[in-house]
Amino acid sequence: MAKTWFITGTSSGFGRNVTELLLGRGDRVAATLRRPSRLDDLAHQYGDQLWVRALDVTDTPQLRRVVDDAFTELGRIDVVLSNVGYGVFGAAEELTDEHIDHMIATNLTGSIQLARAVVPYLRAQGGGHILQVSSMGGHIAYPGFSIYHTVKWGIEGFYEAFAPEVEPFNINTTLVEPGMIRTPFFAAAVREPQHPAYDGNPDINREGIPLENMPGSQAKVSTALIALADQENPPRRQLLGSDAYSLVRKALLVRLAAVEAQREMAMTTDHGDFAPAS
Repeated sequence: MAKTWFITGTSSGFGRNVTELLLGRGDRVAATLRRPSRLDDLAHQYGDQLWVRALDVTDTPQLRRVVDDAFTELGRIDVVLSNVGYGVFGAAEELTDEHIDHMIATNLTGSIQLARAVVPYLRAQGGGHILQVSSMGGHIAYPGFSIYHTVKWGIEGFYEAFAPEVEPFNINTTLVEPGMIRTPFFAAAVREPQHPAYDGNPDINREGIPLENMPGSQAKVSTALIALADQENPPRRQLLGSDAYSLVRKALLVRLAAVEAQREMAMTTDHGDFAPAS
């Protein structure tokens, strides 16, 4: 059965690729992006099957208006794909205040506000599915990419609490956590000017890695996103990519070992009359 999707960030990358795949299989797409003309070719090819609106996710009143219009005009939206995001390279000290504020507004606040805006409509129609593009960078972190990890760890925490709030309304949520994917993401990322104090620090990655060294396929990730939406009981989280699986698994095992090592001291700070759960 054909579905109706609402997707942010459809000008390129996953957003554009998923939009093309969905239209090709007969689904209807409400596509949002800052410059709607970038989808003129698809609008010409697919007509009313594609609904397009301008949207800057950092503009919360505009975001709410576009969500209202989409549900009002299309009647029902089955899947919401929150896809907008970009990166900034630089040591924490090198980051400008403007880049910090804009990263948080785009990658974190915009995603949170989208989730909040669609919930009343999904609840009223009896359910739906929200796919939030996160990253393996929501579990691990690389020096020189701290503000990107900040927003990804933040959205992971939001959805950890948000998911059980909305599941009673038959609203599923999935955090999609890709690894390194061959997309324009790294080429488009902002590079901060290097501070001389950090010259020669081998741990700070300022450029990402060459595309040919990235294992992930944009086309296959896009197909996987659609497959997740087609599942009857989708997971709350889904890693995508062999690197994502191995690196996140390793990080979680290391973190668990560190937690176990802290047990003795942790137990010393309870009130004497408190009996901890076994």
